[in-house]
Amino acid sequence: MIPIKTPEEIVKMRIACRIAAEVLEKMSNFAKAGLSTQDLDDFGRDLMREVGATSACFGYAGSKCKYPAYSCISLNDELVHGIPSQDAILKDGDVVSIDLSLFYDGFVGDNTRIVRIGEVSSEAENLSRTTEEALIIGIAKAIAGNRIGDISHAVEMHAKENNYGVVKEFVGHGVGKNTHEEPKIPNYGRAPTGPTLKAGMTLAIEPMFTPGNPTVYVCDDGWTVKTRDGLLAAHCEHTILVTNSSPEILTLVKK
Repeated sequence: MIPIKTPEEIVKMRIACRIAAEVLEKMSNFAKAGLSTQDLDDFGRDLMREVGATSACFGYAGSKCKYPAYSCISLNDELVHGIPSQDAILKDGDVVSIDLSLFYDGFVGDNTRIVRIGEVSSEAENLSRTTEEALIIGIAKAIAGNRIGDISHAVEMHAKENNYGVVKEFVGHGVGKNTHEEPKIPNYGRAPTGPTLKAGMTLAIEPMFTPGNPTVYVCDDGWTVKTRDGLLAAHCEHTILVTNSSPEILTLVKK
């Protein structure tokens, strides 16, 4: 069953997601050539502690082991769930997806941003920008009365129009008291199919595109997901609230 948040729960979701967005923005601004992905994760860990939030990633149970870091930092050909490392040094031209998910007052804020380190190649820029555009296009379909397939189809069509592959092994999801709730939100599908969207649903929409073969694999660490052909990957994400009018993006930094 897909949870419908009460007005009181929506208030808490807004706060948790705002905090997640603020932490992610500070991590994104902190990222630069010469830092390790471990440095970046440590920075995010400290920011969460300062605001009284806890990582929703740290200790998350996987098929082989618990996740050992406070955020997922995926570099270049890594799609998702990249484990931060002192040996992974950021350099100009790198593209890194920072996935920051946290608990605050019993609710989860979940968001991912694509960060360009220095000047990136036109290929990397086009892939990153198209994935970010698909996120906004998918969010626009998250209106009460529409269906999950409307979101999925819109994301997939934007990828195809730009000649990018859509990763099918990993999908978006509901989010709330738990990091992963119903429904699953694939980045491909037919409209209008799937569960009907209702006001009060909170969803994490997260396109995942590649310029080549979209087949991916999980590394021996049990977490890091890479493209099979070694080409770049791109992943971004917002948590949104379904309403009877326009969807509300919860993981935005309020200016």
